[in-house]
Amino acid sequence: MTPTPAAGPRAAPPPGGAGAPELSFSVEGAAPKIESATPTLAFDVAIGAGVAEVRSIVLDVQVRIVVSARPYKAATRERLSEILGEVGGRSTVGSLFWARVVVTVPPFDGSTRIEVPVPCTYDTEVAVAKYFQAVDEGTVPVELLFSGSVFWSEGGALRTARIPWDREAKWQLPVSVWRDLMDRHFPGASWIRLGPDAFDRLSRWKARRSIPTWDRVVAELLERAGEEEPS
Repeated sequence: MTPTPAAGPRAAPPPGGAGAPELSFSVEGAAPKIESATPTLAFDVAIGAGVAEVRSIVLDVQVRIVVSARPYKAATRERLSEILGEVGGRSTVGSLFWARVVVTVPPFDGSTRIEVPVPCTYDTEVAVAKYFQAVDEGTVPVELLFSGSVFWSEGGALRTARIPWDREAKWQLPVSVWRDLMDRHFPGASWIRLGPDAFDRLSRWKARRSIPTWDRVVAELLERAGEEEPS
């Protein structure tokens, strides 16, 4: 007897047959990937497949920050106004795209845990980096959306099916984890990206005045512009 699918197009039987594993996902933690040459956060993801004998999963993971899912202090709202476009004290942005990662999951029976490496950047031109730099405490609500293909054994045959589009997992990522990651790769520093012409002009300005550091260059330019020194 063929099972009756639940309502909605996403619940239709997969092409691999009615015995496709009912996959579940949860995030168990996140930490800096120590051995990575570039800033990378490793999300610890648990996968459940019931009693299925999974041969492999080609897992497509989309990572987003749910900016509307947490409150913000007035000072933080001001720092975030450039990317959130606040109106009447409420953000008009629901979520920010962070990354898309493809992970190949090796064979397992029943359940397994995998590492999902998510690249990070200190580039202030990138909205996610601006967001993390503006939020100075608490946690950041993150959601991982899963899709891809699952391969499993059934009756001695190898079968495959698409992963339903409604598979997801949420996680409250401590801001301190992101800051620890950046401190490992850029200790005591922040940086901004400049075009070649702007950098060349600044370099000549710095050389003509024999200014020893770039910090001092920026400080002198701010002083000339009438900006107050930080308290």
